[in-house]
Amino acid sequence: MLLLNLQQNPLSFIFLLSFTIWTWWTLDGVVSEPQLSYVKSGCSSYNVSDVAIFNKNLNASMRSLRAQVSNQSKHSAVAQAVKGNNPAYGVFQCRNYLSIKDCLACFDFAAVHIYDNCSVSATGARVIYEGCFLRYESSIFFDQSTDGGNHIVCGNPVAKNSTELASTVQQVLKNLVEATPRIPGFFAATITPVPDSKGSNIYAFAQCLETVTQSGCQDCLESGLRNFQICIPNSNAKIFYAGCFMRYSTSAFFTANQTTDIKRILKQGDSSKKTIIGGVVGGASFILILLALFALYRRSLFKRVHRVDILGATELKGPVNYRYKDLKSATKNFSEENKLGEGGFGDVYKGTLKNGEVIAIKKLALEQSKKMDEDFESEVKLISNVHHRNLVRLLGCCSKGQERFLVYEYMKNNNVGQFLFGGDRGSLNWKQRYGIILGTARGLAYLHEGFHICIVHRDIKPSNILLDDDFQPKIADFGLARLLPRDQSHLNTKFAGTMGYTAPEYVMHGQLSEKVDTYCYGVVVLEIISGQKSGELKNDDQGEFLLQRAWKLYERGMHMEFVDETLDPNEYDAEEVKKIIEIGLLCTQASPAARPTMFEVVDMIESKGGLIDHKRPTMPVYVDSNVGIRRDG
Repeated sequence: MLLLNLQQNPLSFIFLLSFTIWTWWTLDGVVSEPQLSYVKSGCSSYNVSDVAIFNKNLNASMRSLRAQVSNQSKHSAVAQAVKGNNPAYGVFQCRNYLSIKDCLACFDFAAVHIYDNCSVSATGARVIYEGCFLRYESSIFFDQSTDGGNHIVCGNPVAKNSTELASTVQQVLKNLVEATPRIPGFFAATITPVPDSKGSNIYAFAQCLETVTQSGCQDCLESGLRNFQICIPNSNAKIFYAGCFMRYSTSAFFTANQTTDIKRILKQGDSSKKTIIGGVVGGASFILILLALFALYRRSLFKRVHRVDILGATELKGPVNYRYKDLKSATKNFSEENKLGEGGFGDVYKGTLKNGEVIAIKKLALEQSKKMDEDFESEVKLISNVHHRNLVRLLGCCSKGQERFLVYEYMKNNNVGQFLFGGDRGSLNWKQRYGIILGTARGLAYLHEGFHICIVHRDIKPSNILLDDDFQPKIADFGLARLLPRDQSHLNTKFAGTMGYTAPEYVMHGQLSEKVDTYCYGVVVLEIISGQKSGELKNDDQGEFLLQRAWKLYERGMHMEFVDETLDPNEYDAEEVKKIIEIGLLCTQASPAARPTMFEVVDMIESKGGLIDHKRPTMPVYVDSNVGIRRDG
């Protein structure tokens, strides 16, 4: 099935659609339910040396995915085709409560959607239906469990028994989050009665991609559980993440014989349940041993089939080691005319390689030591595997004597600061600004929770948010950011941010956490909306700093007075702008604990309507380089 021809040959689309519909009505003589309600999709483009070869690899991967579902009766499939150094990687997963026939139908629709909505040159795409998830990329992504493309859907509020329903849902979802990562195949379905509800049940289901790790599955579901709180106690809700899916409903969406016994997996349980007849215990132990052996066998088989080649490819690929003479030639000996700017870690130059590829080269200004050299090498290897559409991609590195260079993809449209405060001031419309605000949030959310190590940027500001050809934002300068261990709430570290953007706890006490990035982001959001620079006084009689002005206007309900006067009022929705201003203020709260996570920020931006009541901002705090921490009443 050559899916890439669908855009260029509409007859292929019509044939596939007709075939799929015919399949529903003829197989087994019944009409099935593949749950084809559209949820979300997206396209992306990363550099590949030969698009034609990539497309051939992509077709091969897609055929393999479909064959695994059709011939091997699989609900989850992984494929890769790596011919010609232009690999294509694909993942498909449908809900385990669907039949294989329905999975296949969902795959066909998802494949048609991807190729009907993404250009032939797209080297990355995903589509989410209620019943399935399909994604392909030109780089490995199989271990990603969360990113900025997450989505949540809340059902209708419940008028009766809402308290009982909410507490039951909370416990059910908590149990699923704990049990699912321990179950072979990473999926579980449960039916739980609601107390005092005259027969009402909670139907719940959780599922992770089989390609993520157990801890990745756990992290993904825990993140989903946190975001579910905005829906409870609605009658139903669903989360769609890159690496997991979770759903609950008061209505049945799977049959009783598809449930999973998760009681044996959960840690809690009263002692009476442990007092069982010896023969039953022995029988249960035997079954558990068989299940454990089966799980080990399935996991080891899965790793042999799907992971050995994948991880090997990552290690073999790694960052490219560029030759110094090639970089020197590409930048005309690092000439001033090729200089793009100066950053905290060094100067940046535009370079054109002999094959015509345009790159950005950062000439690092680092202290020289044996430890620094080791840190540089290890962090470059790590960061080169950080792939997200809203992060500038690190292509490779170069060492020449004591000098160190990082090579990044080149961003044609400079940085956000140029369009807010530089020569291009006033040229960004609201749609572009909204896209920058959302995309930056997604990139930060991925750095904090989507990658397998938490990365705190420390210096989010407009000049570190670059823009591609379509004005999509890509966060730069995270290549040498310190890495925050999972078991620590903050690090005490030397200050390395920019005054006017950095959180007070970091400036005053050196406490570094993800919430430092949240604060920086909030300041940037307010700058994007107002066109006013954070550290500069507003040129009017009030003489207020950015956060002062934003808070006072918010308190008075005069949000729209804060909006950049260069924006056309006919281009934006006032309620949407108000919500974004309030999100910016939420991110700049005095207490780090009061600030939302970046995943929560993404959900707030994407959700319809205003902020919910308990998310109202309080007075922000900011740091004046001359005075110190300031708040205004």
